Amino acid sequence: MPQTLRQMRQNCALARERMVQARNEHWAFGAFNLDDEPTLRAVAQAAAAKKAPVLVEVSHGEVADIGLDNVRDLVDNFKYEYGVEIYVNLDHSPSVEAAKDGIEAGFEFIHIDLSQAKHDASDEEIINATKEVVAYAKLTGALVEAEPHYFAGSSNLHTEEIDYDEIKKTFSTPEGARDFVAATGIDTFAAAIGNLHGKYPVPKILDLELLQRIREAIDCNISLHGGSGTPGHYFRDAVRIGVTKVNINSDMRYAYREALEKVLKENPDEISVAKLVSKEVVQAVQAVVESKIDDFNSSGKALPT
Repeated sequence: MPQTLRQMRQNCALARERMVQARNEHWAFGAFNLDDEPTLRAVAQAAAAKKAPVLVEVSHGEVADIGLDNVRDLVDNFKYEYGVEIYVNLDHSPSVEAAKDGIEAGFEFIHIDLSQAKHDASDEEIINATKEVVAYAKLTGALVEAEPHYFAGSSNLHTEEIDYDEIKKTFSTPEGARDFVAATGIDTFAAAIGNLHGKYPVPKILDLELLQRIREAIDCNISLHGGSGTPGHYFRDAVRIGVTKVNINSDMRYAYREALEKVLKENPDEISVAKLVSKEVVQAVQAVVESKIDDFNSSGKALPT
């Protein structure tokens, strides 16, 4: 059932309060991608088991497959079924129009990323698009997230090594972060400190000293994209510094694929794939989500239902 504007505003106001609380108490929301119903069930069950607040997020591809209103309804249904604190993030929205659609659908978190569709977008184009979304988000109070340039990698299993000499060229700077936040009025800055999208054959290395300097330069929320394949101690330090949102996708997809291939091999005569997914895959993805919740120090932080 569609939410009323009043309900949207109440949910967004609560999400804002909780992000402030997360920063003050040094924990972070895990933002977990929603690929399908089993993935959502895994996240909801993990949130219930850990008594943790969570975000589920969809990018442009998932929106095309599932639909904005269907995502909102699915999440709300699981929210009430499991009694969990859960919000929705529109991740890497490639246009102002797509971001506005997410706001109107009642998503509490909106990530506008013009460079996702246009890698060579100018600073002026990115700032103007972000400002327009920030202004429109006042309709519901949704939190707006952005970054000043294209974020490297992709949500896949990569075979190449990470070229940190090249990646460092796209790192955020304290001065750049401060100027971008001031120019756009965003609620959340997506920092680049060694995190990048996808799962790689070597662990990622985060520049926590740079993160500390960015934290000191800006007063808004800080998120980390591309959290998969990152040793947990980096996250534990990052939330102590003041990160309040971490995106996880590829680690979940990898667990999903591995579990599915295993259970299909073990049950060659079973034609109900959905039954096998429910039996094995959901639990595998749930285990990943629970481990991240522990790394983000958000276990036990959910509001009482």
